[in-house]
Amino acid sequence: MASPDTNTLLLVIIAIFLPPLAVGLKKGVGGALVLNIILTLLFWLPGLLHAVYCVLN
Repeated sequence: MASPDTNTLLLVIIAIFLPPLAVGLKKGVGGALVLNIILTLLFWLPGLLHAVYCVLN
């Protein structure tokens, strides 16, 4: 079984390439996912930063 550190590392890697997917896996379907999709569509960097914040928080 993977350790929590490994899971976090994998989620950060996913957040770099597909920010909404990482937020969806961590937080589920809800406000954080909708916000991340909007931020990612506006510009990649805000979506990336929000995804990393959600994964690490």
